[in-house]
Amino acid sequence: MKTKFLIPLLAGVALFCACKGHRGGYEVVNNGSSAAADSTKMDSVNMSKVKLVKTAAISFKVKNVQQTAEHITALTTSINGMVMHHQMGSAAERSQDVRISNDSVMRVTSFNTTADMTVKIPSEKLEAFMDEVGHMGIYVNDRNMDITDKSLDYLSSQLKLKSRMELVNQQKQGKVIIKNPEHVLNLKDDMIDQQIGNRQIDDAVKNSIVTLSFFQSNTINKEVIANDDPSAYNLPFFKRLGIALENGWALFVDMIIGMANIWVFILAGFGIWMIIRFYKKKVLVKV
Repeated sequence: MKTKFLIPLLAGVALFCACKGHRGGYEVVNNGSSAAADSTKMDSVNMSKVKLVKTAAISFKVKNVQQTAEHITALTTSINGMVMHHQMGSAAERSQDVRISNDSVMRVTSFNTTADMTVKIPSEKLEAFMDEVGHMGIYVNDRNMDITDKSLDYLSSQLKLKSRMELVNQQKQGKVIIKNPEHVLNLKDDMIDQQIGNRQIDDAVKNSIVTLSFFQSNTINKEVIANDDPSAYNLPFFKRLGIALENGWALFVDMIIGMANIWVFILAGFGIWMIIRFYKKKVLVKV
């Protein structure tokens, strides 16, 4: 019952907007029974079909992210759907190096893996798809589905489009004179936008968008890699001892050579020390 009253109301609003536009830049040459004809044609538009847009989202935990992503892709393809977005990544949480030799360490890393997917599937298969995806996980964190009624938006766009089409046809037939040519272009652009908008609604009604987010337990990875600490690379003990003895002998030789270079100062110092000692003994004898 509400729909019967709603359709004439929207038609009247559309006609009012059209007549208002005529006063702004249009001139009606022959009005006649065109308003009644427009109303009749608008009422003849099929508006009884409900436009319900379904969207859904699910977040769940799985055993293996990569395998689950492959299964979801295969399931989507089998029901004539399409994967619109797919992103998978891993992030290291902790890492530790265990030394197993002088030049090698075992790096133990704990990391988590997550994935995000967006799929487009036929709306009539949405519930079955969500159930099957839910069975792929260990448990489901969150699952939701929303239904948006686009019937009135679709109806409004249809009425406006019909009104503009009638106005353009009347302008071509000379029944309406549009003084500014830019108004004709604006009308045609609006008609294109409304047609595209209705097609988008039709596609959204036919196909549902599902957002999926899933993750797995942290994974431990072990790998043997080269030790990147230069201080860990040392020679064997006896080799290092032999090098130390060689270095000690070299230092001893350098010291002898250094003393030979300053023999004059050594001799002068020795002479001064002997003189000081001689005078000290002489002072002690007098006392």
